[in-house]
Amino acid sequence: MLTLNNLFLFIAFTMIFSGLWAFASNRKHLLNTLLSLEFIMLGIFFLMSNCLSSIGNELFFSLFFLVLAACEGALGLALLVSIVRSHGNDYFSTFNSLEC
Repeated sequence: MLTLNNLFLFIAFTMIFSGLWAFASNRKHLLNTLLSLEFIMLGIFFLMSNCLSSIGNELFFSLFFLVLAACEGALGLALLVSIVRSHGNDYFSTFNSLEC
């Protein structure tokens, strides 16, 4: 019988694996790659908050992970803006190395 907890675990693992599939299969734009990484982080956050719901310290660990994910997203966005300014677009085919 499918319980609510098992359904949440299934949704979290589906999010993680679909994000991994998008990360591995779509290598044309840097923005799509960064979005798939953020989707993986959301799936891990959903899985972690679901698994830690029985522990009393879930809020601390969840907020710590969410802060790290937000910093990772801001760093990726800054890198994307820097690459678009220096190379003109975010295609992986236009730059072999990140030289300015």
